[in-house]
Amino acid sequence: MKSQIDDTTTCFVEDAFVWDAHAGFESRPDARLEQLKIWKDAHVSYLSVNVGYDVRSPKNTIDTLASFRRQIKRLDQQYLLVEHIDDIDRAANSNRLGITFDIEGMESLDGNLDMVSLFYDLGVRQMLFAYNLNNRAGGGCHDEDIGLTQFGREIIEEMNRVGMIVDCSHTGFKTTMEAMELSSKPVIFSHSNPYQLVNHRRNILDDQIKMCASTGGVVGINGIDMFLGGSIAPNTFVDHLAYVSDLVGVEHVGIGLDYADQIESQEIDAVFEENKSFWPVEDYRKPISKFMSPHALPAVVDLLLRRGFTNSELHGILGFNFRRVAKDVWK
Repeated sequence: MKSQIDDTTTCFVEDAFVWDAHAGFESRPDARLEQLKIWKDAHVSYLSVNVGYDVRSPKNTIDTLASFRRQIKRLDQQYLLVEHIDDIDRAANSNRLGITFDIEGMESLDGNLDMVSLFYDLGVRQMLFAYNLNNRAGGGCHDEDIGLTQFGREIIEEMNRVGMIVDCSHTGFKTTMEAMELSSKPVIFSHSNPYQLVNHRRNILDDQIKMCASTGGVVGINGIDMFLGGSIAPNTFVDHLAYVSDLVGVEHVGIGLDYADQIESQEIDAVFEENKSFWPVEDYRKPISKFMSPHALPAVVDLLLRRGFTNSELHGILGFNFRRVAKDVWK
């Protein structure tokens, strides 16, 4: 019986449109992009790949973008650099993984508002305010919550204008609430879990989840062990999906696995050791090391079905909820 269930749910994922709102591997020009095959083999349709974060310099973001664009274009039989919403369908119809980019924290702008439109033209479709610590745009989730700065407010207006999604993961409570109130377009948490289930400052409060939903946005559930409560078992991941669904509606929850493979996670551990201020010891007793794989999605689907979610709701969670936001925001 178990193999029949596995076959059914595996086929469901294979045939579905699957959107992973954030890949967790290290953003640097020499990153091993062959790991994208993990998502493609797991039948993911679209993936947002991070190309920079506040831990590294703005130049690293530019260099990483240049490298990733070149590498992906050379592998155009397997991957497609997505520019418009219709490109996602082109990728799926040609059995390719659609790729765009995201940036975790606004220090990559280097204080220059004009960089927003340049990054958009280079394929960045969502950008976070901060990466755990405060920056020139606003407050991080592991720092004094200063709220939006004037520069941060200008960035939101510019992101809305060019069609880039405002992303509040890794960001302080006050900053996220002000950002969601100011944005004229839906706002997302690309890879954040409910604090009510796991008491960790990287996770988000019910008020943040509700405010996100009120903008028309989506919360992507993160697959990292410490944000799930120490387990990467699919049933734990489903608990978080179901919690957000019960709180604000199934149309406001999706998937943002933040996945990195074993080799990549070892390199992330090294960055962790070198930049401990971004990961305060009271919150991170050990480096992040366990990630739920995209290959676990059939098990997630099986559990959701057992909990009474309909096929239509599953399609929304797997991809169409985030696709709806992109269709509304992207230009």
